[in-house]
Amino acid sequence: MNSDWSSQQLQKRREDDGTKSKFTNWTKVKPKTKKSPAKELLTTNGGKESIAPSKNRTGLDKRALSHDSAINDDCDTHVNQSESMVMERERIHVQSNMTNTFAFAMVCLLTFVTRFHKLDEPDHICWDETHFGKMGSYYINRTFFFDVHPPLGKMLIGLSGKLSGYDGSFAFDKPGDKYGDTQYMGMRVFCCLVGSSIVPFAYLSVMELVHSVPAAFLAAMLIVFDTGCLTLSQYILLDPILLCFIIGAFYCQIKFQSLSDQPFQQAWWFWMTATGIFLACAFSVKFVGLFIILLVGLLTAWDLWRLLGDLTLSKIILAKHLMARVTCLILLPAVVYIGFFAIHFKVLNHSGSGDGFYSSSFQSQLIGNSLYKASMPEDVAYGSVITLKNTRAGGGLLHSHWHLYPEGLGAQQQQITAYTHKDDNNKWLVKRFDHNPDDEDFKHPVQFVHHGDLIRLEHVATQRNLHSHMEPAPMSIRHQQVTCYGENGTGDVNDIWQVEIIGGKTGSVVKTVKTKLKLIHYLTGCALHSHSKTLPKWGWEQLEVTCNPYKRDKNTLWNVEDHINTRLPNSSFELFKPSFVETLLESHAVMLQGNSGLKPKEGEVTSRPWQWPINYRGQRFSGVNESDFRVYLLGNPVIWWGNLTVLALFCVLLCLWALWEQRGCVTQPHNKERNQRMFGAGAILVLGWALHYLPFYLMGRVLYFHHYFPAMLFNSMLSGIVLDFLLQSANIFISHRMIQLCHHGGFVFIMGIISYSFYRYSPLSYGMTGPNANNSTSVMSGLKWMDSWEF
Repeated sequence: MNSDWSSQQLQKRREDDGTKSKFTNWTKVKPKTKKSPAKELLTTNGGKESIAPSKNRTGLDKRALSHDSAINDDCDTHVNQSESMVMERERIHVQSNMTNTFAFAMVCLLTFVTRFHKLDEPDHICWDETHFGKMGSYYINRTFFFDVHPPLGKMLIGLSGKLSGYDGSFAFDKPGDKYGDTQYMGMRVFCCLVGSSIVPFAYLSVMELVHSVPAAFLAAMLIVFDTGCLTLSQYILLDPILLCFIIGAFYCQIKFQSLSDQPFQQAWWFWMTATGIFLACAFSVKFVGLFIILLVGLLTAWDLWRLLGDLTLSKIILAKHLMARVTCLILLPAVVYIGFFAIHFKVLNHSGSGDGFYSSSFQSQLIGNSLYKASMPEDVAYGSVITLKNTRAGGGLLHSHWHLYPEGLGAQQQQITAYTHKDDNNKWLVKRFDHNPDDEDFKHPVQFVHHGDLIRLEHVATQRNLHSHMEPAPMSIRHQQVTCYGENGTGDVNDIWQVEIIGGKTGSVVKTVKTKLKLIHYLTGCALHSHSKTLPKWGWEQLEVTCNPYKRDKNTLWNVEDHINTRLPNSSFELFKPSFVETLLESHAVMLQGNSGLKPKEGEVTSRPWQWPINYRGQRFSGVNESDFRVYLLGNPVIWWGNLTVLALFCVLLCLWALWEQRGCVTQPHNKERNQRMFGAGAILVLGWALHYLPFYLMGRVLYFHHYFPAMLFNSMLSGIVLDFLLQSANIFISHRMIQLCHHGGFVFIMGIISYSFYRYSPLSYGMTGPNANNSTSVMSGLKWMDSWEF
């Protein structure tokens, strides 16, 4: 690889510029008018010229002419040298551009070749394709669903499927299911294209940071030849889309900062606006896009702080700089982000599996939902059949089924849970506390349920009453157990509950959807309660319901969602449709609640953040047995461990350089500028790595190996810069004539190692069958360097 754009060539160009400037200025100065020796022979005597004898004048005239000719020849020589240096500078510039163009073309070519190779294999669902492929189908069918991530990535997957001929009919039930005739390739191609763009963005980012083709090429190759990045780019996942927007936002920000000497010009506005759009897109795919927002925010704050110290700028100019950044990096991303949600709500307007996670008023806008343009009784009466929904974000419907609590967990009575889906087991009959409904009730006027009434709730399907007693709840042992008890609607005094309407007073009637209420257990005084804790397998992983002694807990609030009573007139619920802002806020509350409550599935391999940088354990994408087509997500260990080593080395070098500068040690101007550029760029990349990695230590939710890949991109770019810097620094130890040889040789050596390691580990990404790595006949024999690797 030609290193014409290296710092030595830049120094030479600066010297050429200086030479050109010196000679150009010299030639522009009008020379002093100087008399020739022959003229000096003329003397003035009383205003008359006196001429020396002709014998001496002839010799002096010859010397004068010879001197003038020498001066003119010297000027011509300097002009020719200046023109030659200008031409040499232009030649170097053209050659550098050609090298850069060739390197970038090679990066793009290798990226697309490695990413699109065997893209159609395997022809079955792999890992999280079962989720995101299904969600793409939901967008095509306009069916509402619940997910813990913002909508942009799934909308793009659905759009790519629609444009490529997929009709949204495939079930995406579980990993391993064959696609058959399903047009799934359009979605894979889209994710692969987006994932492939990561590498060119990384190349351009490094090029913008240090202006070194070898550094940019090395950084790009570390990503191209990483088996982990390759695997993530080949499947229907959100990760390639997220990584694209993260690295795109970073590049646009670096490009914008490089134009700091051209404020308010067209290019300056363009790159700042592009940064804001990429930030909005990253956050609209996953909430971890917040980390790139933090990075750009810190770089912008530092940029503004620098401008504040420039005393040549007026307060008006400083205010313009601030407002420009607020507009493009805060307001514009917010508008774009909200716009994606507006599209999301507009497209998904039909009732689906995710309805139950949202409030009753939210559901009233979904076509096909029982609350959409609903017509049901407004006031709840005795004899009504209702469903009760917990009002917290993501709250479930009060639910029961024939299954009993297991032995050792309180009374072995019928389970009570909260369920987030519509179900007949969610229906309850409202009864007076001292009377079971009978045919005689129809002869009497309807009696409504009021604030302060004592009631019983009978589970319609099993005819047992909602019940609580002084036994600990199965998960929340400080709360009381809630069960279903009795036979044919007859139980005991522990079935009695008091209705408490929030903001109600004597005579207030319980109303469908509108009323928020509490159910207070009559004998013990605790309140019916539900939260995000899920029961184990024996409870069907549904939400726990308890009786909470602390009645002020916000999770003790409920509302009537569905209401059936043939004796009451129906009312329209069109008025309950929420505004867009209310819908937006509720959807975020539900997503955040669901995100924090994510738990691993049975048998699923999870990981902790300390394991990620060392490549401790990967993730199975497909297959387990020798006869299966196996794909295993694992980073190229040579690249990952090398990245970690370079990260530690950079921190050491940064400390040494800081000590060197603090002590005022002498550094050649050329080396000093190179050091400042490298350490400045490296510090930004280390900050990016830290912001995309360290926050995971604070998260309580389930974590997976693929969460580290945004940080890995920053680490790879850092490695490219540091390795190129070390190769350039060889001039400290070797002669000038050996510098280029050392630089090229070291570059080829590094490229050889990472490309060969990719060749050996690529079966993990492209898929393999046959014996596992422990077998000497396996293609991965001898490559299982850690016992925790599962291939």
